[in-house]
Amino acid sequence: MRSLSTSQRKLSAWAGIIGPALFALVFTIEGFLRPGYNMLSTFISALSLGSRGWIQIANFIVFGILLLWFTIGVATEFKSGKASRWGVILLTVLGFCYLLSGFFGMDATGTPFGGNTVHGILHGIFGGIVFVGMPVSCFVFLRRFREDPKWKGMILWALVLGIIVSLGVLMMIVSIKLPTTAVYFANWNGLIQRIALVPWMIWLFVFAVGMLKRIMQK
Repeated sequence: MRSLSTSQRKLSAWAGIIGPALFALVFTIEGFLRPGYNMLSTFISALSLGSRGWIQIANFIVFGILLLWFTIGVATEFKSGKASRWGVILLTVLGFCYLLSGFFGMDATGTPFGGNTVHGILHGIFGGIVFVGMPVSCFVFLRRFREDPKWKGMILWALVLGIIVSLGVLMMIVSIKLPTTAVYFANWNGLIQRIALVPWMIWLFVFAVGMLKRIMQK
């Protein structure tokens, strides 16, 4: 892939900084303002429904585009070595999944089994890939941070936040997929999802800030 200019690399890093911050800010504010929406019990994707659903739809799409642009910068930064291939692939897949989650919205909560629409099924698939890929991406880049002296400062961030995201995803699986426990977690699904999602957004934000610092130092 053709290397980016310094100005393009800076823009890429800024995309990685703005993307997660904007995404989390929008779904948090919209969650507060949306009548009848409970952030503790309701998934973020539910904000895509209703007359104001366009706000979260746009949020998914914008974040996906910014994540893909940041990924191009990451590919330029890590041209060889650990994470130069699989790390970039993971971020690319995650970027497209977030982007497509905006175009293919979830079905309404309570949709009976067998009544799911095509776009609802696709949204579920993209969401599944996202929540598996997020913690994996932390640990893939952790391997690079551990061997690259320039990125030593990211080791603890990737390790701690990667563990938190992993635990959040595990809690999501338990709360959603296991019939024996789903009823007990029904009122906390929104919170559990945010425990899995927000730490990854923080990791991405810190990663992008570190990349911008390195670009500015050169």
